[in-house]
Amino acid sequence: MREIVFDTETTGLNPATGDRLVEIGCVELVNRVETGRAFHCYFNPQRPMPFEAEQVHGLSERFLSDKPLFADKVEELLEFIGDAPLVAHNASFDFGFLNWELGACGRSIVHLGRMVDTLQIARKIHPGAKHSLDALCSRYGIDRSHRVKHGALLDAQLLAQLYVELTGGRQIGLSIGEAIVEEVIVVASPRAVVASRTIRAIRPHFASEEELERHRAFVEKLDAPLWLEGAAG
Repeated sequence: MREIVFDTETTGLNPATGDRLVEIGCVELVNRVETGRAFHCYFNPQRPMPFEAEQVHGLSERFLSDKPLFADKVEELLEFIGDAPLVAHNASFDFGFLNWELGACGRSIVHLGRMVDTLQIARKIHPGAKHSLDALCSRYGIDRSHRVKHGALLDAQLLAQLYVELTGGRQIGLSIGEAIVEEVIVVASPRAVVASRTIRAIRPHFASEEELERHRAFVEKLDAPLWLEGAAG
């Protein structure tokens, strides 16, 4: 199963009042394993960067001034995400900006049925706890020491690890009772190599006739075993 974990950085909180998307980072998962494929881009928002927003992600108006417009990169983005489910933390925020930008350049919006919100998942698993990305990474032992400021690609990579933990960990694809289990093995590289390895399901375990006979012979040598007390009569 292919899924895309993504994160965005913006000029503010509401695209309806003029805020714009300035960065997007997407990480590809196949069967809950990172393939090494990613999409990352900065965008020129064509508006000033508020001081408060710059303090969060460190992206200045000057830095973004020579970056492409969202419309210039929309084809590459849509090709990368395809029709896969899209995973984000507080996903309604990221979907709101993504769909606003898509609509602004005449593209179809992403259906909300594709949305997977790790914030909602975390709230169900850990009610009453802290649910920020930082807090959840600490809970699950995910190294975020290199995260000084918010960054869309870095946060998407951290979220991909968190998503795997929230949905059952690395063994999620292995199930007992099936004849064959497929596990995706990936080699992280600019051109990721994806291969399949066939893993046999756990085979039935039962004693052979020889083992049963040896067991009977052993039991006969026991002197008044406890489990036979009261059996006579």
